Amino acid sequence: MTFSLEQNPVITLNSGQKIPQLGLGVYKVTQDIADTLMIQAIEAGYRRIDTAALYDNELEVGSGLRKSGIPREELFVTTKIWNDRQGYANALEAIDESLDRLKLDYIDMLLIHWPKPAQNLYVDTWRAFEEVLAGGRVKGIGVSNFMPAHLDNLLANSNVVPALNQVELNPGFQQPELRAYNAAHGIATEAWSPIGRNKFAENPVMLGISGAHGKSVTQVIIRWHIQLGNLVIPKTSNPDRLVENIDVFDFELSPEEMAAIATLDTGVRYGPSPDEF
Repeated sequence: MTFSLEQNPVITLNSGQKIPQLGLGVYKVTQDIADTLMIQAIEAGYRRIDTAALYDNELEVGSGLRKSGIPREELFVTTKIWNDRQGYANALEAIDESLDRLKLDYIDMLLIHWPKPAQNLYVDTWRAFEEVLAGGRVKGIGVSNFMPAHLDNLLANSNVVPALNQVELNPGFQQPELRAYNAAHGIATEAWSPIGRNKFAENPVMLGISGAHGKSVTQVIIRWHIQLGNLVIPKTSNPDRLVENIDVFDFELSPEEMAAIATLDTGVRYGPSPDEF
């Protein structure tokens, strides 16, 4: 493997925080393996972990990170509060609960998991986020699955601009308008489901690029995200995939290859619509 820690680009957020561009998502990583997987991830070179209250593995993720022996300041840990904990008071309780499960002194990045516009509580939730940010228990705050209309409302009724917006983003659903909106407002774009649920494993365009570089289709897609400037958090429970997914810094996609991947955008989501979910 050719990866070294120095190769993973570090992006400076509007919060002033420095975040590794490539991290590990732990959605659907079960409690029985999450602890060990964190240790394996650290050994493979990961320093950024993305979890959530919904994932039901914060306790094990925190345990594994502590066992890894890596100094806390070298880690970047993100978690999210779920829809049923939105609102000012509920959010404050949920944040305390996540901190207690993780057993970390602070959370690097706290996200509202979905805007849930029908309940119209995300502005009140953000007020709680701003409060814990000022108190130091959380170092950065952001959102997930927010569209421009949700962000417009949030920005008009708050004091802190989200540091990042984590959204569904992959070669089949590239969201250029939302990426442009985020960039114009100084909000980093982070991709969940970045591989597109393996729907490109047999895609001729991807296979051609993969063959040209001697890399897997998954590695090509992760590299595509890196070159677009996206923060990216591929998820896996497989130790071999941990290593493969982070080994993407010894090749570069050409402008022609980037343009070819751009043609794969269908504008169709695999996940739910943030306006309706």
